[in-house]
Amino acid sequence: MNKLTDTRTLTNGVKIPVVGFGTWQSPDGEIARDAVRCALEAGYRHVDTAAAYGNEESVGEGIRLSGVKREDIFLTTKHWITDRGYEKTLAACEASLKRLGTDYIDLYLIHWPCVEKISPDWAEINLSTWRGFEKLYRDGKIRAIGVSNFLPKQLEPLLKEAEIPPMVNQIEFHPGYTQPETAAWSREHGMLVEAWSPLGCGTVLGDPTVNEIAAAHGKTAAHVCIRYALQKDAVPLPKSVTPSRIVDNANVFDFALTDEEIARLDAMPKTGYSGFYPDDAPADAL
Repeated sequence: MNKLTDTRTLTNGVKIPVVGFGTWQSPDGEIARDAVRCALEAGYRHVDTAAAYGNEESVGEGIRLSGVKREDIFLTTKHWITDRGYEKTLAACEASLKRLGTDYIDLYLIHWPCVEKISPDWAEINLSTWRGFEKLYRDGKIRAIGVSNFLPKQLEPLLKEAEIPPMVNQIEFHPGYTQPETAAWSREHGMLVEAWSPLGCGTVLGDPTVNEIAAAHGKTAAHVCIRYALQKDAVPLPKSVTPSRIVDNANVFDFALTDEEIARLDAMPKTGYSGFYPDDAPADAL
């Protein structure tokens, strides 16, 4: 890993850049548009959004204004809980494609699983949604398919029935909250782990351990968090709408954390946790 455009390879052979640009909580309109444009001009080639973020149109506009060729950008969006089920999934993807202004998506994710507290038929609902994903993939509208915020107990029944297994599981992952069991289980079953909120919603940036390690390398706390995800074999999705921070967040390829530093970050108590967990938080909490 030497630069933003270095890639990891998914199980179907599709290559995904090792750092993505996140857009959660980036307001629709010129703020989200200009942030995406800035990120692409700074060298990012991986952009992550979602239908629930309400900014797909602005993300698409930022991509077009950047001047970077569409085929050189890895674009992810996510399917929302109101569109569960086969037919609604197909329609939801078409709506996202229209808002983004593109004829294909590089990675499409189920944003949140249906779980037992929501419906006794949760496993069948997830599978019905996944069947829609498989059709979109076969039809060439999606280059790779996956899930977000799924635990092993939600993935197990899906994998038993899936014709095309998920290629990615995007989970909250940062120093102070790494979900090691879910991350390990996902990797064991062929899924790349992506790290949303790799800066711990900003809270982790004030942690003494993180800052002590940052000072030892002459780097920032944000650099340590992003580098930590990379060295833990996750794809981080740092988010900012401030141009200087967008550019600076990419400066993570000129240093490496030691094994001892990784161990210290692994051992941190729960810090920066968003509170969003499939079994605890209502899935519409975002």
